[in-house]
Formats: sequence, structure tokens, C-alpha cells
Amino acid sequence: MKIKIINTSSHKLPHYETGASAGMDLRANITENITLQPLERVIIPTGLFMELPVGFEAQVRPRSGLAAKKGVTVLNAPGTIDADYRGEVGVILANLSNEAFTIENGERIAQMVIAKHERAVWEEVTVLSETQRGDGGFGSTGVK
Repeated sequence: MKIKIINTSSHKLPHYETGASAGMDLRANITENITLQPLERVIIPTGLFMELPVGFEAQVRPRSGLAAKKGVTVLNAPGTIDADYRGEVGVILANLSNEAFTIENGERIAQMVIAKHERAVWEEVTVLSETQRGDGGFGSTGVK
């Protein structure tokens, strides 16, 4: 699938690091370093503008290494970029660690997965079908 993209950054376009990668890394496009204090959040620009085909979304997700090693994650993960959005792709990063984290220009800050989606049409009813689980939720199926 081809996706139209404008790259206003000095960084290469997002790409798949391996042949089986689902996500492409997004990089910070900033003119000076940003230090994210513990429990602070900030929107980091990427310099990317996209035109996705209708029926697709771009999901912005945390990078596992950044989350595990530094406690920095994408706050609204996964963030959704809709097919009709034409603004700059931004990443809401949050520092969940106890230490400040500095973001540098070009740093890989998140990953983006392109996904197909369906549009739902509601069918209002008065009764739902029965299942074994029923209305049990939030841990009702056990821990182990």
C-alpha cells in the first residue's frame, strides 16, 4: 500500500527495521533538546504529515525498549491518526519514571503501525445473546 507523506524533518522516512516488523519508528523533530521531568507529558513533533487511505488508521505506540529501560511511554497508546487528519503527526510522551529524561532531535520516540479498520453500524436491540462469560468482566475469568 502506498501512503502519501510530507517529510519536513531532516530525518529519513519511517521504515520497518526488519522484514517482520509491524511498526515503523517515529523520530523527534525538534530544534533543541526537551527534558521530560518525572510524571510530565509533552507532545513531540515528528515533522511528518500523512494522507492515509479511507479505511486505514496509523496507530502510534510506545517503543518497548524506551518504556522498559527509561519508563517513557506514549500516553494515549495507541494514539490514532485518522485518514482525514492532515496536521503534523505528534507523539504524546509521558515520563513515568523517577528520573528526568532528555529527548534529542532524531531520537526514536515511538512506533507507528498502519492498520485497516471497519466502520460500525449500530443495531439497537433490547436483549443480547447469552454467553458462558455473561456480564463478568475486570478479572472475572481468573488470574491463572
